[in-house]
Amino acid sequence: MIPRLALVAGEPAGIGPELCVRLAQHLRTDCTLLAFADPDTLNAAAGALALPLNLLPADQPVRAIGDLRLHVVPNPVASVFGHTDARNAAAVIDALNLAADACLQGALDGLVTGPVHKAAINAGGIAYTGTTELLARHADCNVVMMLANDSMRVALVTTHLPLRAVADAVTRETLEQCVRITHAALVRDFGIADPLIAVLGLNPHAGEAGHLGREEIEVIEPVLARLRGEGLRLQGPLPADTAFLPQKLQHFDAVLAMYHDQGLPVLKFSGFEQAVNLTLGLPYPRVAVDHGTALELAGKGVADPSSLLAAVTACARIARQRGIQRGLHP
Repeated sequence: MIPRLALVAGEPAGIGPELCVRLAQHLRTDCTLLAFADPDTLNAAAGALALPLNLLPADQPVRAIGDLRLHVVPNPVASVFGHTDARNAAAVIDALNLAADACLQGALDGLVTGPVHKAAINAGGIAYTGTTELLARHADCNVVMMLANDSMRVALVTTHLPLRAVADAVTRETLEQCVRITHAALVRDFGIADPLIAVLGLNPHAGEAGHLGREEIEVIEPVLARLRGEGLRLQGPLPADTAFLPQKLQHFDAVLAMYHDQGLPVLKFSGFEQAVNLTLGLPYPRVAVDHGTALELAGKGVADPSSLLAAVTACARIARQRGIQRGLHP
C-alpha cells in the first residue's frame, strides 16, 4: 500500500500554491497526493511559473507531469500574489480542517501543509496561533512541535509564546508530557528502538547550580530523574550554548529545547532549505514546510521548493513506518 497524503497549499497569496505546482512536476512513487486548495489560485501559480498543471478529481490517478489531484476548497475572492486578503482566511482554515478530517477518518494517511499567514487569519476574525495548535485542538490530543533536517531533530516544550511567558509555561507536567511524546515518536515514527534525548536547561548555563535560576533544580531535574527510572535515556539539563556542538550532537537522537528561539535558530542555520516541521503526537503524521509565506517572492518563480519536497518525503516515510507497525505494508 502506498501512503495517501493530503497536501494543503496554505496562504493563497504566498508561495504555497506555486510550491504545490512545482511538486506536481515530480511523479512520485513513494506516495499519492490529494491537494486541498482553490483551483483558480493553483492555475494562476502555474501560469506565473509557466509550468503545466492538470487538476484532476480525487478519484483519478496521476499519470503525467503536471497532474495534481484536487479536493476543491474555493476562495471567496480571487487572490493576488503578495497581498493577503482577510476574506480568504476561512477558506485557508477550512482546507486544513478538511484535510485533517480525512486523516482522522482513515481516508488519508498523512498531512503535508504549506505556509499559513497568521496575521491574515486573525484579520479574518479567526483566533489562530499556528497550525500545530489548530491540529492539536482538532484531534483533541497533546502534541509536540519538532523541526528536523539531515543534521538534527529539535523538539520544543513551548512553542509560540512571548519570552516573558516561557518560564511559567515550563512545568513538571508539561515537560514530562513533551518528553514522553517525543520519545514515543522517535520509536514509532523514526524506528529508533532506544532513543537518546538531550534536554536543554531553561536558563543560561542550565541555571549554574541555581545561581542563574532554579527551574533546572525544581522542575527539569526531578522530571528527568523520574523518567530515567522508567528506562528512558535522557541527558540534561544541558547548557543550550554547548549542547549543539557537533561532537555532542552526533550522539543524540533529538534535542528537547525549552522554547522556540532556543533551539530553532541552530537547526535552521545548519540546513534551512531541507528542514521540515513535524507535529508529534497526532493520530496521523503531519509534516510542514519550515518557512513562511514569503509574500515578497510570491508569483515570481524564485521560491525554493526544497522544504516542501522534503516534507512530502518525510511524511510518506513516517506514514509507511506506521503502516508497517499496523501490518499494512510489507
